Amino acid sequence: MKCTTVRTKLAGYLDDALTGAARVEERIQVREHLDDCSVCRAELQRFRRLSVMLSRVPKNDPPADLAVRIKVAVAQAQPTPTWATRLQKIRDRADILLDNVFRPLTVPATGGFLSAALIFVLVFQMIAPGITVGAVENDVPINLMHPAELISLSDYPQAWAPEKHDTELSLPHGLLLDVTVDAQGHMVDYQILSGPDSVDLRHQLDQMLLFSRFSPMLSFGRPTSGGHVVLSFSAVRVRG
Repeated sequence: MKCTTVRTKLAGYLDDALTGAARVEERIQVREHLDDCSVCRAELQRFRRLSVMLSRVPKNDPPADLAVRIKVAVAQAQPTPTWATRLQKIRDRADILLDNVFRPLTVPATGGFLSAALIFVLVFQMIAPGITVGAVENDVPINLMHPAELISLSDYPQAWAPEKHDTELSLPHGLLLDVTVDAQGHMVDYQILSGPDSVDLRHQLDQMLLFSRFSPMLSFGRPTSGGHVVLSFSAVRVRG
């Protein structure tokens, strides 16, 4: 190891700062060089004397008000802010507030408003089917759901209500039917909700409803099975 290299490592050698596996090997090499080189040994002695002298220098404690004096000096060194700089700071803080607080809320609020409007339109279409605003002649409803309707009731058989049910049919509700209509507008089933019920009456109802015409339920403008039409029959008596 050369003298120039050893002299750069004398301070660490003196303070035992050369640690670790590689450093131990380096410390051994420095010691071997010092055993053979008197010049480097003299340099090491000067480092030792300097270390002793520095250790004897009295330590001066900083004054108690040093921190306060530093803060005062820093405050005095800063220029006095003008109205323009104050306004700029207010603008910067307002921009930061808008970017971090209000702007992230605008997207959810807009999405929630649009969702509520869409749901309102869908519910309104389902609650009030068949309603058109400002409809013109031959206008086609575009409601999402349009209920099934009766077009024409068959007159076959001519006397569909037996005489023995004439009294029941004279009641306020008479005979109340719930007819199920398929996508072609044909009756597929029916249910008597109120009124007379017998095998003979059902046989005549089957013949009458089978030849009746219905308009099917429309879903998004397409005929759909499962529509229901409520029919009410009552007897009318005329006294001469």
